[in-house]
Amino acid sequence: MKFASMPIKKAMTANSFEKTKPSLKRNGMKGKRKGTYSAYIHRVLKQVHPNTGIATKAMTIMNSFVGDIFERLALEAARLAALNKRSTITGREIQSAIKLVVPGELSKHAVSEGSKAVSKYTNSK
Repeated sequence: MKFASMPIKKAMTANSFEKTKPSLKRNGMKGKRKGTYSAYIHRVLKQVHPNTGIATKAMTIMNSFVGDIFERLALEAARLAALNKRSTITGREIQSAIKLVVPGELSKHAVSEGSKAVSKYTNSK
């Protein structure tokens, strides 16, 4: 047998062991989940247009858009809170951040919808 006469060092190199990564399931560890807004985007789409679906690529784009807007608003709200020497972001900072980040008439609609959602939430408790 040709393989048996070959030395062990040449058959198994150190690189063959380095390239294999241990499975996360074997170690009992779970991978970090990445949160998406796709369920919420789909729910709003069905409220507005019940018979309309959304492609996977379009959902990815919408998910990136929502994540980007969220990040911009959170950053601006944090800046406003720090500017006023506060450690808590309140609805007032969020409202001001929306007025600064979102352009024109769209910011007025966003503020009114946000206020409506907050009042609906507080009334349901």
